Amino acid sequence: MNNRRNEEWREILRKKMPAKDRVAIDRVKMNELDPHERIKWLDKEVNMGLTEEQVVREASRCMDCANPTCIEGCPVNIDIPTFVKYIEDREFDKSIASLKESNALPAVCGRVCPQEKQCEANCFLQLKMKKEPVAIGYLERYVADLERESGKRCVPYIAKSNGIKVATCGSGPASLSFAGDMAKLGYDVTVFEALHEIGGVLKYGIPEFRLPNSIVDFEIENLKHLGVKFEKNFLLGRTSSFDDLREKGFKGFFIGSGAGLPNFMNIPGENFNGILSSNEYLTRVNLMRASDENYDTPVFIGKRVAVIGGGNTAMDSVRIAKRLGAEAMIIYRRSREEMPARVEEVKHAMEEGIVFMNLHNPTEYFADETGHVNKMRLQKMILGEPDASGRRKPVATNEFTDVDVDLVVVAIGVSPNPLIPMVEKNLNVSKWGTIIVNEENNQTDINDMFAGGDIVRGGATVILAMGDGRKAATGMHKHLTKN
Repeated sequence: MNNRRNEEWREILRKKMPAKDRVAIDRVKMNELDPHERIKWLDKEVNMGLTEEQVVREASRCMDCANPTCIEGCPVNIDIPTFVKYIEDREFDKSIASLKESNALPAVCGRVCPQEKQCEANCFLQLKMKKEPVAIGYLERYVADLERESGKRCVPYIAKSNGIKVATCGSGPASLSFAGDMAKLGYDVTVFEALHEIGGVLKYGIPEFRLPNSIVDFEIENLKHLGVKFEKNFLLGRTSSFDDLREKGFKGFFIGSGAGLPNFMNIPGENFNGILSSNEYLTRVNLMRASDENYDTPVFIGKRVAVIGGGNTAMDSVRIAKRLGAEAMIIYRRSREEMPARVEEVKHAMEEGIVFMNLHNPTEYFADETGHVNKMRLQKMILGEPDASGRRKPVATNEFTDVDVDLVVVAIGVSPNPLIPMVEKNLNVSKWGTIIVNEENNQTDINDMFAGGDIVRGGATVILAMGDGRKAATGMHKHLTKN
């Protein structure tokens, strides 16, 4: 990467503007759809992107550091200064080409990565100058969108085919990242997906007002141009066993089957009708179009909806309820400052009129004569000393309050999908059901099987899953070519 920094065009660009002038530029603000308008739509993006002048100006804030600490914060190891400096130089085609060297899903990452905790948290401007960091995610989104809207497709270099067949189980971000890297190395890659749509959590778990399905589909088309094959409605381990595929010539497997098992609180009344997991709620609305009367999949659309949890999934669920016409509220046992959701998502939810009941925790649900939930009992909480997560621990009080509800969505985390460990008895799993892998290369105890994403981490971010996919691809390539 230092060689790139030393190229003549980069040196000219650095000298074009003094460092003090770069530092003096304010960080760009993302253009957003008005809250009163956006709550009418499930599929209109809140963030509207930047103009060309905005991205060029923002890119000029990058100091092009000799030691680019931003890269250390990126799980997929993007050469961030190079793609940013190409933007400042208005070489947008070269910018997206640079991004795609290490990132199979740039338009996705530009929208849903927690940059404020990763690359941007390590930006020189923030670390050393106490300024707002370069808006790396906004810039990534811009060049990825520009490629899609231009009608041109940037296809990275692909090595000559080696004829070796490998498979992935699942089509979420870990698997797609793995598939992209293996295809570029010349492998014959097939992605097996149990559902009728490719994309995994990118499709069923994230609403279109944050990540439109058309964006995911474009990235998947990019992978098809690399030669990646996709099989839908194929439950690996049931439709065919791993041994069946080995007999058909597959030499390596990547398990990216995700965390599809929702967690519940196991409190009285939790089995009443009208109480469901965020996984079910989001899948029905996002993937099965249940809120559209032209589709047969049902979903109950409540008038008073409570979402339990404080993460991004809780924010997604409650904002969907708002868009479906409900009075929607968040119930979270810690304060707003301790919420694990992205700051931007909490801000958007507040703008949209979501009611936040922080420092409250459900203890019991009640139902009407038909068995449908109509009330929940909340215990008030206070904050104690910090726990292992570094956040202040919620402590129960003996104060309670009852709240009328007719739909409850529980979004307190997920557990790994248990199917693969069930059918592959030799897989070493943790007490939480996650697959245990070698941290250096994500290889499991089964020689030809690698794993990554939520099935290993138990629920994490898109970019961490993608980092696992990349690491597993490197590890499997070494494993398959060592002889």
